[in-house]
Amino acid sequence: MDKFKIFLMPSVCTVFGIIILMLLVFTLNSIAVFKQEGFAIYTTNIWKASEVAEEEYYGILAAIYGTIYTSTIAILISLPISIGLAIFVSDLIPKKIREFFIIPIDVMAGLPTILYGIWGVFILVPSISGIIKFFYERLFFIPLFSYYNPTGFSYLSAGVLLAIMITPFATSLIRESYLAIPNIYREAVYSLGLTRYEATKILLSYIKPAIVAGLLLAFGRAVGETVAVSLVIGNAFNIHPSLFAPGYTISSLIANQFGNAFAYELMPSALFSAGLALFSIGLIVNFAGLIILKRWGYA
Repeated sequence: MDKFKIFLMPSVCTVFGIIILMLLVFTLNSIAVFKQEGFAIYTTNIWKASEVAEEEYYGILAAIYGTIYTSTIAILISLPISIGLAIFVSDLIPKKIREFFIIPIDVMAGLPTILYGIWGVFILVPSISGIIKFFYERLFFIPLFSYYNPTGFSYLSAGVLLAIMITPFATSLIRESYLAIPNIYREAVYSLGLTRYEATKILLSYIKPAIVAGLLLAFGRAVGETVAVSLVIGNAFNIHPSLFAPGYTISSLIANQFGNAFAYELMPSALFSAGLALFSIGLIVNFAGLIILKRWGYA
């Protein structure tokens, strides 16, 4: 057993080494902007590029806000759909035709994200612009609907697009776990005379760790998505509670600004600090998941 552990140790050390190296690279390259601004880069919403380094000032609060906001929208939309689709494919479809439903879901999970982005620009955004007009005219006094944006490029568009992108991924994870439940448990549940709904609730409680894992992985993918989101979110340094407001995410900010960042002294460092924030969000989400799983006794 000890020899087996020694055999596996290089792989474990490689993974942890890569993570530490990434963290070190982002931290070291963020020092320049931290020296000038401190942690105000995470608490202010200013993006002032200048050829004079002393006049440069960067704040990515809007991007952090947009990242969390759009990912939360995506998860709230995706999670019930993913669970429902996983149950539908596993329980309600005859085994003979199950593959005809599983294959398209798996294909969607692996499609290049730029395809979703192009579809979002030409189909999703125009559709949402009509929704924005409808809700704004009737519910403008509610903060969620209080921003009029006829273009449709908004947090809502980004959130819906992310939900479409992560749903096949989360569905696949939940479906495989649901199908892996031993038949003895299924038989025991139905032997009690429960309805299909009651039996499904009990079976889902058996795979709660898989649902949490799917949720965390889907959230991580939503947080880090770049190209597709940058095409539909509007790319504005904006902090607004409305679903209809344009905004930024950390990933879209880095993608849009990185091309001309090296023309300025501090902008590359500011973008590395933005990457450090994104790294931190991922760590926090994963640690939160581990804590939840520990409370359930699965970690």
